Amino acid sequence: MYPKLVYNMDKLKANVDAAARITREDGGCSMMCVTKCVCADRKICEMLTAHPSVDFLADSRVDNIRKYADLIEASDKQSVLLRLPMMCEIEDLVKYVDISQNSELATIEAINEEAGRQGKVHKILLMVDLGDLREGIFFRDEEKILAAAEVIEAMSNVELYGLSTNLTCYGAIIPKNDNLSVLCDIAGKVEERLGRKLDVVSGGNSSSIYLIWKGDMPEKINNLRLGESILLGNDTAYGETVPGAVHDAMTLQAQIIELQEKPSLPIGEVGKDAFGNVPEYEDRGIIKRAILAVGKQDVDIDGLAPLDEQIDILGGSSDHMLLDVTGCDREYKVGDVVEFTLEYGALLKAATSEYVKKEYV
Repeated sequence: MYPKLVYNMDKLKANVDAAARITREDGGCSMMCVTKCVCADRKICEMLTAHPSVDFLADSRVDNIRKYADLIEASDKQSVLLRLPMMCEIEDLVKYVDISQNSELATIEAINEEAGRQGKVHKILLMVDLGDLREGIFFRDEEKILAAAEVIEAMSNVELYGLSTNLTCYGAIIPKNDNLSVLCDIAGKVEERLGRKLDVVSGGNSSSIYLIWKGDMPEKINNLRLGESILLGNDTAYGETVPGAVHDAMTLQAQIIELQEKPSLPIGEVGKDAFGNVPEYEDRGIIKRAILAVGKQDVDIDGLAPLDEQIDILGGSSDHMLLDVTGCDREYKVGDVVEFTLEYGALLKAATSEYVKKEYV
């Protein structure tokens, strides 16, 4: 059945291998593999927990981590919640997650209390905002960071496991040696204040991995959180390919449901489309238009690239995607399948959609 995401498990494992060679062997960093983009797909999580170079599985949602809690328990890996915990999920957080990223002492105090009730010790990564302006204690308020570290250290049922930062996801600030060095300096001061070493200084996500192969990663950074690098083979700072990785480990397939010659310009007064936008059209004359049974409810159409480079994507609605196949050498017909590579946003949406089937090859 279509539409479907096709996961090439050999290529996915090869991408993890490639990221591990850079992250672990060249950079001396542990590796958190982020599962949120594939909605904690079971087979992918099985592959990751079995992989000897993967240290942690990380996700932004407790519900996803709960899906593979049994795999974590049976392995030597640890699970990590990336998004700051909500107060309403503290009980499940402590029950299913080993480590969480945090910036609010009120939340950490609630975790400490719940961990005491459950007879556990929960590990905390204290978030530092280096200027991307999403989560974390702002780096210029250094004393607030040090004071928070001391408060956490005094708690009985949580452990200050390390410091963490996130870049590029909101403010699009590129990780550099200079801003990550600020995190390292703060980590050093935290260690001096506490009188012990931190286990983890996490230097960001797939936008940071390029610093390793460029030889510019600060020495104290010892962990990266990688999602797109292992799934799509991308460095997300400058869009380079991770050395040894590929972009087509996952592809989307959709089936043609109509194929007719029609004008390229709609006829009549143009108003707003189903999503409230006023579209613009290019006059190409009469063209051969293919309609696929997949739409914006299933995938981010702007994040797709046809494997047949002669196809042009015209656009789409909730349940339909329209293609111009006029210039294609292949003679498409109704029932044929068209295949696409995906960018991150398109993969995230397709993997989450219950209408997109999943296949493993």
